[in-house]
Amino acid sequence: MVGAGAAGLYAALVAAGRGARVALVSRSPLAQTASYWAQGGIAAALAADDSPARHLEDTLAAGRDAGRPSAARVLCEESGARVRDLQELGVHFDADRAGNLTLGLEGGHSRRRVVHAGGAATGRRITRDLSAVAATHERIDVLEPLAATSLAIADGRCVGLTARPRRGDAVEVTARAVILATGGMAALWERTTNPRGAVGAGLSLAHRAGADLADLEFMQFHPTALRRGGPRDGFLISEAVRGEGATLVNAEGERFVDELAPRDHVTLAIAAELERTGLGAVALDMRGVDLDRFPNIAATLREVDIDPASDLVPVAPAAHYTMGGVATDLHGRSSVAGLYAVGETSCTGLHGANRLASNSLAECFVFGHRAALAACEDPAAAAVAASPEEPPPSMPTDETRIALWRHAGLRRDAGGLALVLEDRFPLARLIAAACLAREESRGAHQRTDHPVADPALRGMHTLMGGDGRPRFEPWE
Repeated sequence: MVGAGAAGLYAALVAAGRGARVALVSRSPLAQTASYWAQGGIAAALAADDSPARHLEDTLAAGRDAGRPSAARVLCEESGARVRDLQELGVHFDADRAGNLTLGLEGGHSRRRVVHAGGAATGRRITRDLSAVAATHERIDVLEPLAATSLAIADGRCVGLTARPRRGDAVEVTARAVILATGGMAALWERTTNPRGAVGAGLSLAHRAGADLADLEFMQFHPTALRRGGPRDGFLISEAVRGEGATLVNAEGERFVDELAPRDHVTLAIAAELERTGLGAVALDMRGVDLDRFPNIAATLREVDIDPASDLVPVAPAAHYTMGGVATDLHGRSSVAGLYAVGETSCTGLHGANRLASNSLAECFVFGHRAALAACEDPAAAAVAASPEEPPPSMPTDETRIALWRHAGLRRDAGGLALVLEDRFPLARLIAAACLAREESRGAHQRTDHPVADPALRGMHTLMGGDGRPRFEPWE
């Protein structure tokens, strides 16, 4: 298991629960991964007036005719069971005095169905609780802080990996299967809500091993990231705040968008306001929100001299969530035997061109569960893993981040994307190639030179093989 965020921790616990011996490789200490910062909750149809079928409708509608119906159906039908699993593992979700789960409303959802833990501290609570279980589990060996640097391939099958500490000798791990759960790549963009290390490490590892990547053009930009100079710039202000009544207002103090529309719609509406006014931010009005429900957000804002009880909060879009990733089936299997991917590292096609809020944590647990069970059935590795000697993976420069924000950001065109094709960072070049191949505007992918959706690309996914040449495939 590579990665100790929500997906990796949960998949490790599921596999260990089935009797497998699990090596959990994490470059960060447990409970300090990107999932720790996740403010959104887990989307699950648990209310009496809700159903998996209604959740499915909302998911596919948000995906802008690019979502994979079979993947969306799996998530919507199984997320409720995964919430109950987490409760059995000791995760305490927000509930009313009678013990009933408190369900939040977020953009694109037609019903209240978002389960939170500690308000907007859901990622923190879940990773903390799962880390405590994993750290003491007799069948899980935690290898930290180690970074996976290459995958071992024998006879076309992944049989392990090499991991390296910051100092010292490399560690070779042999395994019947490797599950990548290393998060996404949103920190490749200059303005982001993600920690700086979210640069697609798992995607790069998989691609170097010959696995297909998919839908790299679909980076979701969150509409309400704090616009403030300094280290807190880009701090995510959860969509749940808007679900509890916060509104977006323009320079004239007027509402200009339905705050609970899907994210791509809200993001583009904000971008239009910024272009109209020449300002760097619009304002989020949280003054009518019960701030006791979002203590970490209120505390962070006050750190930068914003009192959300009395002040308007300056916000603007930022790169937030990787909807593409390592192409997998509905059990997390990649195109390389023995190699799996789950969570934000993977692409099942679930999210299409625009992720429905809080489906991401649900995805971690639903597909983490499926991948762990499938991996346990793989044959044992025939030989000790020996990864090929390769140079350390390159890291993106600030120039790469600036180029992606400028040329593969909220709006793109062929001229700018062609410049990114020359970038030194391999994953940036793959992103540019995928963006160039999709000559249309759909969801999070907006081409100014192709401003409408192409009906021929409805339901089509962009696959990127080892040759770096994009091809389109329909996924059932």
